[in-house]
Amino acid sequence: MLIVGAKGFAKEVLEIFHQMEKTDNIVFYDDVNEDIGDLLFDKYTILKNETQVLEYFKSNGNQFTIGIGNPKLRSKLYDKFIKFGGEYVSTISPLSLMGNYEINIGAGCNILMNAVFSNSITLGKGCIIYYNVVITHDCELGDFVEISPCAILLGRCKVGSFTHIGANVTILPDVKIGKNVVIGAGSVVTRDIPDNVVAFGSPAKVIKKLEPIIE
Repeated sequence: MLIVGAKGFAKEVLEIFHQMEKTDNIVFYDDVNEDIGDLLFDKYTILKNETQVLEYFKSNGNQFTIGIGNPKLRSKLYDKFIKFGGEYVSTISPLSLMGNYEINIGAGCNILMNAVFSNSITLGKGCIIYYNVVITHDCELGDFVEISPCAILLGRCKVGSFTHIGANVTILPDVKIGKNVVIGAGSVVTRDIPDNVVAFGSPAKVIKKLEPIIE
């Protein structure tokens, strides 16, 4: 398995593989940080260029996941490694708790330990669900959504693509949050939030507009 990235969040993704006892043939990719070295934790090879990626895919299979936390950057890296011939796969901690009915998880999601999903949950591709997140029944997330630790999404919430939900946020039932939104840490979202904004507070209010994403 190739993990794109070799710092920060990539280490969180590695822990999922450790929990599953599947760390054989794990490699990382970093072509940005010149000081990164050749090994992570003195054990895992860090690939540095496209040629090495193609050689790895040829010899070890083409599965990859993304160990970088920025929703927009994750989308760009997804496009890049799909063009390399990669297969984008999800990593789900065995220490997360999943409902038994209608759990639909898109390709490339990273779900960390102690995340709790009820039934009838839909995630688009490339989502990050951090530690101790609770997502209750009938919630829907778009592509490349990031849900920070201890956030709570109550029934029938909808979260648009490229949106970042901060730590300890609570989203009340039936609330719809748009695309390319940032919800500040600790906020309580009681009403719908439009696309391309930053919202914060209890109740959360729009405090800033963002440039729309060009997809």
